[in-house]
Parts: sequence; structure tokens; C-alpha cells
Amino acid sequence: MTRKGNLSRRAWLQSGFAAAVGAATTRLAAVMGREPACDGTPPQTAGPFYPTVQGADEDMDLTRVAGSDGRAEGELLYVRGTVLDEQCRPVADALVEIWQANRHGRYHHERDDSPAPLDPHFQGWGEVLTGADGRYGFKTVIPGAYGAGAGMRTPHIHFRIARRGYHELITQMYFDGQDLNPQDGLWTGLSEDDRARVTIALEPSPEDDEPGARLASFDIVLRPVS
Repeated sequence: MTRKGNLSRRAWLQSGFAAAVGAATTRLAAVMGREPACDGTPPQTAGPFYPTVQGADEDMDLTRVAGSDGRAEGELLYVRGTVLDEQCRPVADALVEIWQANRHGRYHHERDDSPAPLDPHFQGWGEVLTGADGRYGFKTVIPGAYGAGAGMRTPHIHFRIARRGYHELITQMYFDGQDLNPQDGLWTGLSEDDRARVTIALEPSPEDDEPGARLASFDIVLRPVS
């Protein structure tokens, strides 16, 4: 992959929450006389809808498409976090990609033949490089659920994180309190601890974001290559 985003050019992607949590974790470990440790984020399948065609718009704002005046349908969601190593240190210059269904539960992908409507204003995929502090951010919408075989996929967002010196990670982020979570085989297939690591409670987004938006704070831990 050679496509890259630019984290610093969008001020609304800045949030001190993840940095504060990381600093507090480090201080606590120091008081206890040991090195801080972060548990690895569990890997999951990429699924069948990883983007195969390079889009016209490839930034961290999935709610608008270049050349279009419209905005994606759905409830606005900011996804922010920090990419860390197993010692809770920030990982700079990591490539973070996300892809997801639109609010109706359909992917912007040639293999998705769902009868659910496409959203011409929804980008469907985005990427960004983490900053020196390991932080990343995206603006998107809360995805819809969709059928998968005889079952249903609960709302989720796919992630791919890559950085030289670390194992590539493909995972999925889920939303706390979704009725379909217990019916989703990929979510229930995780251990209780791993489910907690990738299931995020939505919060009101900070006042400097768009009114009514929600915030998902999702930190990601990479494993170093031995």
C-alpha cells in the first residue's frame, strides 16, 4: 500500500483523551515498579469487502466524496485513538485503514450485491498515518447491520494497521449495547477479554466537533516482529 493520509491537516481529529490515558498508565506502572504493558488487540478476518479499487477520495473523512456537495447519510461518528506497542509506547507513522458498510448496511464494493441502497456521498474507506504521538482519527457514520449467510453481522468497522517492525494487524471494532452483538459469530467467537478490547461505548463528541456527533475512542496495540 502506498496511499497515505495527513493527520495534521484536520484540527477536528485532535483529542487529548488517548494521550492522557496512556500517560496515566505509564505513571501507574512506574509507581508499582514495573514496565507498563499493553495487551495486544485481537486479530479478526478482513472479510470479503476490503477495497480493491482505488477511490477518487482517500482521506480520513468518509462522510464526503471529492466532487460531491452532499454528505453521507447517517449518524456522524468520530473514531479516534492511539496506536501503541506492547510497552504502551506510541507508534508513529503507522498506516491505519478503515472500511465499513454505510448506514443501510451496504459496502461500496463491487462484490456486495445486497439490495440495500448505496450512498453516493459515502466514501466507505479511509486511511491516515499516525502522528509522532501515535494518534489517528477518522470522521464517518455509524454503520448499519447486514445479512451474512443465514445470520447477521452486527454494526462494526474494519481496521488494518501496518508499520515496519510490527506484525500487520487486521481487526474489527464493535459498538457496545448493540442487540445483534450476541448473534454475531465473529463477536461471540472472541474471548470475554478480547471482546472488551474491541467493543467501544459511544460517547458524545467534543463541542468543537459537529453538533450531535458521537465519539468512539479505540486504542490499538501492535506486536513487534521478533
